[in-house]
Amino acid sequence: MPYRRLPNTDEARIRAMQKAIEKGNSDTIQDRVISFETLGEARVLLNRFKEIQGIYKQSLQTQSHSNIKYQNLVKNAKLYISHFIQVLNLSVIRNEIKGEQKVLYGLNPDDFSIPDILSDTAVLEWGEKIITGEHERIKQGGAPIYNPTIAKVKVHYDMFREAYLAQRIYRKNTSRSLENLSEHREPIDKIISDIWNQVEDRFKELEGEIRLNKCREYGIVYYYRRGETPE
Repeated sequence: MPYRRLPNTDEARIRAMQKAIEKGNSDTIQDRVISFETLGEARVLLNRFKEIQGIYKQSLQTQSHSNIKYQNLVKNAKLYISHFIQVLNLSVIRNEIKGEQKVLYGLNPDDFSIPDILSDTAVLEWGEKIITGEHERIKQGGAPIYNPTIAKVKVHYDMFREAYLAQRIYRKNTSRSLENLSEHREPIDKIISDIWNQVEDRFKELEGEIRLNKCREYGIVYYYRRGETPE
């Protein structure tokens, strides 16, 4: 005996609703299968669901497109920050800068490795530290580091930081619209189930494939179990 299963994707939900509404609208008053009240509610829910899905898709697309540019900015910021720290360490090794001044940058004077800046938050943290540290050292009379200059580092850091904050907003918008979409799936599934119950009840006196095919006209999807074949 084949069984029906509610749609498990948003596109399938929309297709099921559209097919039921289109078929229900074409029925005559005498041959009405789906009640007027149910059809009216289904139209309202479908239009709202499609609108919410469109907002989610747009949010996701905006986030995705922004992320392409964002990843390039992250890469450049990491490159300039790590390069600056390397030059700083070399300057200390050559005694051009006092080792204890590394503390101004949040660095251990005895550690000449590059800090872990794999995460975006680490890039934010270390970018701020070395910019502040370089300005403080220069204020104390130290000669600026060149190749790269702190101004060059700051340009790439600021571009990254601005994109980082924007990306957080895009993620929040996408998450919020997805949550809204998820909340509307339950009433959609409920109305689809209601419609399908009305349709199956209307054709319950028919036999086998004749009954199933009539129900399929209203969007009901049936699945055959393993080893089961249509009559």
